[in-house]
Amino acid sequence: MAEAVHSFAPGMLTATDLLEAHERIRPFIHRTPVFSSTSINHLVNATVFFKCENLQKAGAFKARGATNAVQALDRQARQNGVATHSSGNHAQALTWAASIAGTKAFLVMPSNSSRVKISAVRGYGGTIVFCEPTLKAREATLSRVIKETGATEIHPYNNYRVIAGQATAALELLEDTSGLEIVMAPVGGGGLLSGTALACTYFGREIPVFGAEPELANDAYLSFTHKKLIPSRNPQTIADGLRTSLGDLTFPIILKHVSRIYTVKEESIIRAMRLIWERLKILVEPSASVPMAVLLEGHPEMKKKKIGIILSGGNADLDALPWI
Repeated sequence: MAEAVHSFAPGMLTATDLLEAHERIRPFIHRTPVFSSTSINHLVNATVFFKCENLQKAGAFKARGATNAVQALDRQARQNGVATHSSGNHAQALTWAASIAGTKAFLVMPSNSSRVKISAVRGYGGTIVFCEPTLKAREATLSRVIKETGATEIHPYNNYRVIAGQATAALELLEDTSGLEIVMAPVGGGGLLSGTALACTYFGREIPVFGAEPELANDAYLSFTHKKLIPSRNPQTIADGLRTSLGDLTFPIILKHVSRIYTVKEESIIRAMRLIWERLKILVEPSASVPMAVLLEGHPEMKKKKIGIILSGGNADLDALPWI
């Protein structure tokens, strides 16, 4: 079994796949809470519900997809371990998922990865191989690691098992919050956004799904607008989890099922992050704050709506907070 995605027909993820993923990961993950804030609602003139994946195992929604992919592996694949390239959250999640499955994890991480995420990967027992912070270097280094170890690649987002796992966050949000009119998620590689869109299509009466992305890493916006994959080139946003480009599995799902992708300024991301810390009393990282930044920048179509937001992660570097 070279990679878990091969169990699916090309381009297909069904409602059943999402429900099976939810059952598969249920014993291992947190069912994260949904928070709201009266002061935030007044500020943005909408009713906002935050799905707190910052409180998830390994600190981010990535635990869902990683767990689904690892738990679906056969015995031989588990013996050889798993491998991936990731700037941090997927590396943490995959290492944690591998540890509970009793297998090894090999992580290719860019040299500019967050220190807190590097420390967490090491804490979960992962073997880190550093590379230059480019997609080409990440992929080349991962290819070498897989050749040397025989590990199974679990891609951070371009893997149907991973996408199905990420979809379970929105599935729970829909179960726990009635009457949502919009659901919004950040977009980097597209695993969370594509999964969220599928969950809302299958289980949410086709609620409109919006993506949120930094202006300085706007490949998803450009790809969505021009209807062809346009990769990012050395993006410099503080939202480090959103510096990756869309994949050829996530992009078609996003193109078909997402209504719109917004881009936001860096200062809006910082303001949103600080606001969430202050008003919700929870720790989120810059990437998780991007959908809130969309609301702060003000869009008429959001006003007086009931909006669900996936707070994607809480692995912030406390020694490098963006407002200091």
